[in-house]
Amino acid sequence: MLRSLVYKRTFATALKETILPKKYGGRYTVTLLPGDGVGKEVTDSVISIFNAENIPIDWETVEISGLDNKENVKLAVESLKRNKIGLKGIWHTPADQVGHGSLNVALRKQLDIYANVAIFKSIPGVKTKIPDVDLVVIRENTEGEFSGLEHESVEGVVESLKITTKAKSERIAKFAFDFAQRNGRHSVCAVHKANIMKLGDGLFRNTVTKIGESQYPKINTSSIIVDNASMQAVAKPHQFDVMVTPSMYGTILGNIGAALIGGPGLVAGANFGKEFAVFEPGSRHVGLDIKGQNIANPTGMILSATLMLDHLGLKQSAERITNAVKDVIAEGKSTTKDIGGNASTTEFTNAVINKLASTPL
Repeated sequence: MLRSLVYKRTFATALKETILPKKYGGRYTVTLLPGDGVGKEVTDSVISIFNAENIPIDWETVEISGLDNKENVKLAVESLKRNKIGLKGIWHTPADQVGHGSLNVALRKQLDIYANVAIFKSIPGVKTKIPDVDLVVIRENTEGEFSGLEHESVEGVVESLKITTKAKSERIAKFAFDFAQRNGRHSVCAVHKANIMKLGDGLFRNTVTKIGESQYPKINTSSIIVDNASMQAVAKPHQFDVMVTPSMYGTILGNIGAALIGGPGLVAGANFGKEFAVFEPGSRHVGLDIKGQNIANPTGMILSATLMLDHLGLKQSAERITNAVKDVIAEGKSTTKDIGGNASTTEFTNAVINKLASTPL
């Protein structure tokens, strides 16, 4: 259960019943995609904690880098098709990379993992400028600016296509309102740029508004231009509850959200489709600059893994691990450098394990 992460709120999705994996001998097999940068270090942290708690999960590890070609994504796709559930680090996509686009986007499109959920919730013990932040950004994963459709029509002229469809706008809108309804949240705000992109973003904004007003009358429906949303999120984040966005706007707001709560190492996240669910940190920072130094904050990955446990119905384990992480951070004796401590990734992980060992079942 994620109650201890979003405090007094559980994490539920409208798709949960359709994408549970098969259970063999009381155990689940989960695809593990460590990713680039500090991905292996923080997923190793999860593995250590799960082993200490005897969590009934077996890992099917697929080592892929964002620098690999698209053919290698097929290995991850095949594994996820078998297992239905994955835990994933971030694949690096260099700005100067040629030959193929983002493998993160390719994976989502191939499996139609259309809804990204990132949870930005203040954690006691982490010093921030604005306390008590509690918002969720839900973004459409498969179209918009991240459709990956661009070409050079003539030399020096590039066309990059932003695709918006009514069907996928309706789908992400329903997901966002269902999420709000199931998680005790009271408002959904559509983020757009319809003042300029009147057809594309206008379709998204109008679709979300129509779905909210006609099908979810008990949830407050609103909309905001992305420029203003960015400013308001920095100045007055408490006015937002659930924000639903096209692909690129969600990425921008996600970085703002990470800064609000203390950094990218603290953000839990997940991706959902009709058949598959992939859990990964909600802030898309690879950590190439600190790779191999054993100083990365594994909190975001651990909390993403607890979302996965909750999704699998292992609610007690999810709650225990989340509470242990929260307690270690609140105590402040074994926290990582990014949130004011001096502990290594391993020391933080061991502190969580020790906290769990001292906590009765």
